[in-house]
Amino acid sequence: MNVLFGQQSDIDAWMELVRQVRWNFPGLETEKGIEEYRQTLEKFIGKSQAICVKEGEDIYGVMLFSRNRSMICCLAVLPEYRRKGVASMLMDKALSELDPERDVTVSTFREGDEKGTAPRALYQKYGFTAGELTEEFGYPNQVFTLHRN
Repeated sequence: MNVLFGQQSDIDAWMELVRQVRWNFPGLETEKGIEEYRQTLEKFIGKSQAICVKEGEDIYGVMLFSRNRSMICCLAVLPEYRRKGVASMLMDKALSELDPERDVTVSTFREGDEKGTAPRALYQKYGFTAGELTEEFGYPNQVFTLHRN
């Protein structure tokens, strides 16, 4: 398995992964939400801000990140590939692409939300600390920050 920048040719396989895990992502419940994600993905691919863990044509994990905002925007791994280092591969690559002088933020689920157990543990492993409580797509979230300076 390798971490690679997403290409236009990856979009169908990427979107298949997103469809498989959409239940875990507020905002992706509807076909409209899925189509908006696809449009976002195309933009991020064009800016080299979309990475995936691949083997051959198969994609096991995906991430969108923003250099301008110094932010992890979306991280998803197929359920059968969780706890196998895929998310860490994506985090390592994204953090190497972001400005080492700027803090990095990510919005994830709040403490006590079962959807947030694994992501919160991953971000804490990388040194992110819990901060502001927010809402995204009408769902309660929390901002985590990695202080890098």
